[in-house]
Formats: sequence, C-alpha cells, structure tokens
Amino acid sequence: MSLIRALSKELEARSDDSLRALFAARPDLMSPAVPDFAALAARASARVSVQRALERLNRPQMQVLETLYLCTNPDTEHSASAAGVRKLIAGSTQAAVERILASLQELALVHRAEPPHGTVAPGHRQRFYLPVGCLKDVVGIYPAGLGRSYTELVRLQPAFAQRAVQLVAELHRSGVAIQEATTPMEAALALQHWTSSPEALNQALAGAPERTTALLAKFRNWAMGAVPQAQRKASVTHQGAAVGPVDWLLARGLLVPLDAAHVELPHSVGLSLRGGAIINDFTLSPPVPELGSTTAALRRNAALGAIAETLRLVGELLHAVREQPLVTLRSGGVGVREMKRLAETLRIDQHLAGLLAELSALSGLLRLDVDSSSWVQPPQLEWLALTRQEQWLWLVNAWLASERVPSLVGQPVTGTTGASAAHRALAGTAINALSAEAQRPDAPVVRKRILEILDELTREAGAMDGTAPVLDAAAVLQRAEWAQPRMARRFSSLIKGVLAEAELLGLTGSGALSQLGSAIADDKPEEALGILGEHLPAALNHVLLQADLTAVAPGYLTPELSEKLLLMSDAEGQGPATIYRFSTNSIRRALDAGHDASSLLGFLREHSATAVPQPLEYLVEDTAARHGRLRVGTAASFIQSDDEAAVLELEAETRAASLGLARIAPTVLISTAPPRETAQVLRGLGLSPSVEDSQPAVVRLRRTTSAPGSVRPVYTAPRTAPAAEDIDAQLAVLRHRRAESNGSHPHAAPGSGSGEAATQLGLETLQRAIRLKQPVSMNVVDSQGNSSLETVVPLSVGGGRVRVFDPAKETERVLSIHRIIDVEAADDLRQ
Repeated sequence: MSLIRALSKELEARSDDSLRALFAARPDLMSPAVPDFAALAARASARVSVQRALERLNRPQMQVLETLYLCTNPDTEHSASAAGVRKLIAGSTQAAVERILASLQELALVHRAEPPHGTVAPGHRQRFYLPVGCLKDVVGIYPAGLGRSYTELVRLQPAFAQRAVQLVAELHRSGVAIQEATTPMEAALALQHWTSSPEALNQALAGAPERTTALLAKFRNWAMGAVPQAQRKASVTHQGAAVGPVDWLLARGLLVPLDAAHVELPHSVGLSLRGGAIINDFTLSPPVPELGSTTAALRRNAALGAIAETLRLVGELLHAVREQPLVTLRSGGVGVREMKRLAETLRIDQHLAGLLAELSALSGLLRLDVDSSSWVQPPQLEWLALTRQEQWLWLVNAWLASERVPSLVGQPVTGTTGASAAHRALAGTAINALSAEAQRPDAPVVRKRILEILDELTREAGAMDGTAPVLDAAAVLQRAEWAQPRMARRFSSLIKGVLAEAELLGLTGSGALSQLGSAIADDKPEEALGILGEHLPAALNHVLLQADLTAVAPGYLTPELSEKLLLMSDAEGQGPATIYRFSTNSIRRALDAGHDASSLLGFLREHSATAVPQPLEYLVEDTAARHGRLRVGTAASFIQSDDEAAVLELEAETRAASLGLARIAPTVLISTAPPRETAQVLRGLGLSPSVEDSQPAVVRLRRTTSAPGSVRPVYTAPRTAPAAEDIDAQLAVLRHRRAESNGSHPHAAPGSGSGEAATQLGLETLQRAIRLKQPVSMNVVDSQGNSSLETVVPLSVGGGRVRVFDPAKETERVLSIHRIIDVEAADDLRQ
C-alpha cells in the first residue's frame, strides 16, 4: 500500500484536537490551505515539510526516528515495533521509545503499519510503525552516522566492485573464515556476514597494527573520513611492521575507498563497533552544563551600560553619515578604507564600527543611494524623535527579524558547494560591511532559538542570593545540539556572533541573560520597555563648559544636545564622559550650517551647568566676525552681455524666475539652470543667446531605495503556530470534504483527491519503482495533447524530469513530469 495513502487514512481518523496539535507543530501543512486529507498527507510527506519538521526534533526523537528508519523497509512494507527499536538503542526503555514513537506519529513523521508477515502471533496488541517515504532523502546517506551496506557500496562504487572478489579471495587464502565468492554481490554478502557481529569483528581486529582501534574510534559517530591516497593498493599478503592501520583496514575491506581522498566505514562494521546497537548515547534529559555566576546588579548595570553606549554610538554614526556618506565598492559593500574612516570618526575599532553600520542598515536607519552608490540617512527618520527605550526596541526588533548577521563582517568568505560561482570566487577574502556575503536566511530562527535556550538555562539554574548564571557559547551550543541536532552546524557557525550582538543590545550583561533578554525571549516587548524605562538613566540635557575650550558630558546626553555639540565641536574620548573640544574649524563648521554667533552662544548658555568661559565666548565671536567675507555659491551657467541695461531688464523679468538669476557683476548674471535650458528660456523671451559650452552639464535626480525610513520595524517570530480561527477554518474544510466524499463516493479509495496528492503519489510510485527496478504504467501526453499508455522502467527522477527505459523499443528516454497524467506500478495493474 502507498505510504501516502496509509498516512491519509490515519490522518482522516484523527480527532480535531489531534489535528490542531499537528497544525500547531507543523504550520506549513496548512499554508496554503489543503483541500482534503489526501493533499494533507501528500504535503506532510513532502521533502521540504519533513525537513522543517526534523529541524525541530530533539536528539532522542531523532535517534528513535533514525533507528526506526534503519530497521524498516517501506518498499517491502517491513515495519518495526517499539520493542524492536528499543533493542537497537542501548540504555533505552520500551516505555520511553513508545512515548517518542507516539510523539513522532502525532507529528505525522511515522504512521501505524501492519506487522511483518509471520512475526507476531494473532491477537497480539503490539504496535508497528513505518516512517514517511521521503525520510531517506532528508536524513541523507548516513542515518545515525552509520555507513552504507557492502551490497550498496558494490552497486554504487565500480572500483570497489572490481576489487571485492579479489579481496575476499585474499582473505580466504590467508585463513580468515569467510565464504568464497565469484561475483561482486556474493563478495559483498560474504564481507557483510564476516563483520556482522561484534565478536567476529573483534576477532578480526586481534592481529591489527597499533593505533587501528584508535583510528576506528574516529568513525564511531560518522561513517566517512578523509584519508590521503585512499585508492592505493593494499593487500593482505603485505605483512610486517611497515603496514599501517589504514592499509591494514583497506586490505580487509573494513574501510572502502570512495575516491582519491575519502573512505567509508561500511554499515555492518560500524554497527559491530557500536556493540550491535545503533545508538549508544541515548538519554532523555538534556545536558546540564557547568555554569559560573555573576551578581544580578552587575548583570543589570552591564546591560544598561551597553544599551546607552550603543544608542549613543548609533546617533554619532548617523551624524557622521549625514556629513559624509559611506561609499560602496564596485563589488558591493563598504571597503576597509571607508570603515577605517568611520571608526576614527566614532573613536572605536573597525570591528565595532562594522557591527554598528550593519545594525543601522538592517534597522532602516541607513539606506543605499543607488545613484551615488553610497549609504545615506533617509530623510525624516522617525527613530531620531523616539524615546531612548523606543529606540532600543526598534533596534532589537529589526535585529531579530533581519537575515543579516553583523558579526560576520571581517570573517573570511567560505566557498561552499551550494554557493554561487561569484560567492566561491570570493572564498578566503574578508566579508565587507553591508555586503551580500553577510546574508544568512536562517539568522532569525537561530537568534530566536539562542535567546530561548539562554532563557531555559537561566530558569533551570535559578537565581539565588541575587546571583545570575553566566552562559558562554559552549554551554548554549551543548544545549542546542541536544534540542535541535539537525541545526547544530548552523548554531555552531553563528552562536558566538549572536551572543556578541546580544551583548551589544543589552540582551545579555556580564555574560548572563538580562531581564530585558528574558522578556524578549518570551515575546513580551511591552514588559521589556517597562523594565528599561524604569532602570535606564534619563539622558542629560547639560554639559560642563571649561576654560580650556572643552565641554565635558557628565553622562549620556540627549540626541538633540549631542547632535548640536558634534556640529560645533570635535568629540574626544569614549563612553558617557565624552569630551567635546571647540576650535576655529569646529565653530566655522557650525557657522557654515547656518548658525550665527548669538545663536551658538545662546545654545551654550542654555545647556551649560556653568557660565560660558570667556575664552570660548571670544572664540565664537572672533570666528563669526571673520566668517563670510568670501562666499561660495552654486551656479550651473552664467549669462554675460555688454549691454548693462539689458542685464538689468533680464534680472527683473518675472518670466525668467525659473532660472534663479542673480547678478554678480554689472554685466554678468548666474543661473541655477544648465546652459542649454537657460538658452531655451531666453529664446522664449525673444532674445538670441549663444551657447559657448558644447557639453552642457547633466542634472541627475537623486533617489534612494524604496523602503521608507519612517516605517518602524516590527519583529515577527520566525516560527509561530497558526491562529486558532485559521485552524478551525482548515478543519471545517477537511471535514466538509470528507463528508462530501463519503456521501457521493462511498467506495472511494483513501488517498484519492487533489492534484497535489496525485503529484506526490506519482513521485512516490516512481521512486519506489526505481529502487525495486520494477516497470510502471504511465499515461503520457505529447505536445499535441494526445495521450498514450506506456509501460516503462524508470531509472532516475529529478529536476522535473524522469529518465526511463522502454523495453518494447529497447531505448532510454527522458520525459517531463508535467506531461505524465498518472502513473501506476505495473504489478498493481495486473492484480
């Protein structure tokens, strides 16, 4: 029976509460809504959906599921019971295995099946299970870390198939109790039988060279390893101290070469090394790491200090970018030279400058100007007008939801197999700030899960006598590998950076999860705002002016005060007690921005806790007195005439107002319009100007990316259960369709239904026929719309195409799957 049809029948028999739990655990099953139970079973058996579900399983669940997969065969419907699975998991109990199998069944990852023929007495109530059909494609070729069987290696590795018969013959001649073989498959079966028990393997290893046991121990958790010159010839007849452990194992087939640099430990050898059990480290309880401790006060102060400093630096960064935008490289991102300039402006190191630039960009505080190829601050930025706690929540929400990983800036680019050619070409180079290489689609899920693990470990450790547990990357990774083993690699690559970013945002303090981090982990942003508003010191609105032309900030300043001080002075030092030094250049900068001496001195008197020192007052007044003697303006073209009266008449002409005319000499006017546009307006006035410049200036309209800077980012959890009303609506559709089916087609086969189900059923039939090398009957439509029934043997399927062998014509063909109306196993049709 088809596994999808069996699962469809089981789902149809479930209660509404059971289906609600399924949709809550696997929300992708109803996105979009499914029309019937056949489509639901097909979607639950699809590779992408199963992969998502497996990423949420903990280690015991994965161990039981992989063990069930290894001791069953969906093609022959050879199922397994909880008792059979328990025998292959050392340290487990049948009750624990049954509970885990029941939870996997609730997730539609396994389903009930008939017991193997003749294995159970009639009336026995033992339950048997089969995993979903696509599990092999999801768990990979090494489930539970065990390799493939000798028979599969012979079939897939031609070089080993040629060597297998000779290898068995050499072992037999050397006195090893192994059955002789004349074909590669017989040799594979002989090797499999020879290594099928721990006792036989230990006997074979009795005469092995030193370090052989240590070498095999490296294959206990994974079947494939790297070995130089793996395909070198090794023979049993080569004896002596010069024979190393690798040659000794290759000569006896205990390691099988895959290519010139890799070997594989066959399934039976790996199983015997584990003592006959597939799993040896089974435990239901998560690991409890050894944690240090810090005081709650130190944790709170560190978190609040980090928040205040981050908000101050982001404000300074925005000011610096307004003064001089960050220019991008041709290859994308901001180069080292630009980041060094920004770091010097902010008086911090380049790594922190990169983190802040990334954080500002992912929060929408910076936008890429596509015309100038530079990062600028968008106009009318709402963030600047918010309170400090709202500014912090804005940054945190954007960080949680962003697919960018700021901590990757400066790290080398890795050229992975799945990466694009351009990405692989950059392998080994450092990741630039604001470049595409800092993008990680799984970053929101990893961040949210790390915060949840931090919260779990903190609650488990508890807080006694005002202390808080210190959580390092190793402790979090240890729990993450147990809670979601299939995401362990992603956690390990991002965890240190995520913790550093969380510390920058005050979600952790002094190595411990802060109260703010706990509230964010529990999806309670309002609670976090309340905590921050209660404990974060209010921003100061005054400075201390000194006679040495400096102003000292006695704490963190308001954004408006800090912005104005940065305009009229140069910041020195770091931290809350920043020193602002006034100079002729800094005062001139403020005057260029449109201020005058009276407004600057009035501002200083308003925001100074002391009187304005006389040297500073003299500096402002003297600089203002000398400012503006030479003026620089903007002009796109000029108009010159020998007739001064004509120039005066043109200046007073209202129809020429669009040119922005200004007289700079008795016979010279300047215009804000380009020469050709100016000449066209003058001709419209009845004049006859001549254009001297043959290459008029080109005016470009500057624009920024479409995302408005005033839109506040709102964090949405990457993994949320569907709304209750959506689940009820989905259940109503399923039950209504079931009632219709039962009323109009009482004898309809379970699993028949929508096109989505038909597609998955067809793929399942093809894949099973490929594994069993069985013919199928296909109804194929040609380009003219004519259908024909064909009986073929499928050879492979993938990429929307299926390669088949036609026995009638003795030829191979490639068919597009979308042209196949239906497909059935030929044996089923004969029955």
